[in-house]
Amino acid sequence: MITTEVTVDELAALMKKAAGITVDPQELKRDAESPFDFFGLDSLGLLGIVGELENRYGLSLPPDSERCRSPREFLDLVNSTLKAGA
Repeated sequence: MITTEVTVDELAALMKKAAGITVDPQELKRDAESPFDFFGLDSLGLLGIVGELENRYGLSLPPDSERCRSPREFLDLVNSTLKAGA
């Protein structure tokens, strides 16, 4: 069984790597229900993060992954997909 889970810290690092957006992981954790644009991340940046995760884990995320509105919604979807794909 896979125990891999994408954390808020990893999401913050991916936002920096894939979209050039620097976000404090603590701020991301505190405001996880806020929309991505609150942090300056647009849909293209989120698509880049989806691509990074797909490459990292070797599986496809659901087509609606890049339509998630908040970090919490995105992490819930990604982590449930990772667990299901285990």
